[in-house]
Amino acid sequence: MQIVIIGSGNVAYHMAKAFTMKSIPLAQIFGRNEKELSKISEELHIPYSTDHLEEADLYIICVSDNSVEEVSKIITKKDSLVAHTSGSLPKEALAGDYRKSSFYPLQTFSKSKALEYEKIPFFVEAEHEEDQKLLLALASQISEKVMESTYEKRKYIHLTAVFACNFVNHLFSRAKEISDSQEIPFDYFLPLIDETVQKIHEIEPKKAQTGPAVRNDIRILQLHEQLLEDESLEIYKTMNHSIQKMYEL
Repeated sequence: MQIVIIGSGNVAYHMAKAFTMKSIPLAQIFGRNEKELSKISEELHIPYSTDHLEEADLYIICVSDNSVEEVSKIITKKDSLVAHTSGSLPKEALAGDYRKSSFYPLQTFSKSKALEYEKIPFFVEAEHEEDQKLLLALASQISEKVMESTYEKRKYIHLTAVFACNFVNHLFSRAKEISDSQEIPFDYFLPLIDETVQKIHEIEPKKAQTGPAVRNDIRILQLHEQLLEDESLEIYKTMNHSIQKMYEL
């Protein structure tokens, strides 16, 4: 099966690397950013192009959500299978006369960070049963965690990921602003962060909650509020209110 990956960003790089590490041949990686494509090509030994899209049986589009529809128009092979990797778009966002599908890897990707691809969950959706089976089998060559998913369910998967990853990372950034303001090395907090994340592998998050809000320690809550201002103060109040509401305090 001829497979082409379209894109040159973080997702495209890691998808190409995952396929290569699992000995799944790629015919080409295609995109606009020649500098990034060249780096991927050199590292993974995959042909690349910015102007000639190879014919393929499967095209996997790894671009931003805003670009999926426009990029999908460059594929003209009618008997091909085309998949996007978005968590928030329906397969119908693909704007072409071909078989449409979704091939969603649930992970945060950075080119500089190595990943264990077999641990990344993949969610697959296709128009036709045979394509569904093909994509499930393909994903199973990469990952130990593969399942079918409708668009309705995938929307909630992506929403959960935003809470569990994007929002949490933003709180890390806010926490670092506070530690930096007091010249406290942020890496001193990493063991706490690591233990917090590791704990929910064994304990349900709701049962693992600690801190002044769940203890209803008004004195500490008020003390902290006096140390904060602007957005950080609003975040602090909102988070504590949410915690106390969850635990009916």
